[in-house]
Amino acid sequence: MTLTPASPDDGPELASLEFDAEVMRFLGPPGLPEDDSAPFLRPRGGEPGIWTARLRSDCSFVGWFALIAAEDRSGTAELGYRLRSADWGRGLATEGATAVLQHGIATMGLTRVRATTMTVNTGSRRVLDKLGFVHVETRHLDWPAPLPGSEKGDMFYELDTRRYREIHSQQ
Repeated sequence: MTLTPASPDDGPELASLEFDAEVMRFLGPPGLPEDDSAPFLRPRGGEPGIWTARLRSDCSFVGWFALIAAEDRSGTAELGYRLRSADWGRGLATEGATAVLQHGIATMGLTRVRATTMTVNTGSRRVLDKLGFVHVETRHLDWPAPLPGSEKGDMFYELDTRRYREIHSQQ
């Protein structure tokens, strides 16, 4: 798989993920939002910290990865990703997240990375566990239109990049 900074030309492929009901099961109703209030969750291409993921074999689009630095320049960033449901279970989420984490540590000087997922999203929880993230809190948020499973809460994770280096230098 290759990762490249997302460009506006990638916009239609990035948006296509939002029409896949399986992909959106843990994120919200399928389709494009009426506003652009959440570029981290719904990139259009060209935003800093967003990469498109494509298979090396045929350059087909499989999804995107994000590593968004905190505005306060604290050395903290937020990890996110979204893959086509047809490509789930192939290790691509772990592969892509590893690549953006390594980039963040080496070039952005990150000291901590955060990630969030619904408790019922066991696939993303497994990815975060493999990467060395630690569950720090579960919150029960009040959503205007709750998703199935939201009553179990949202899990918040953190990864100290020193710990990440220790874990992954041994592999």
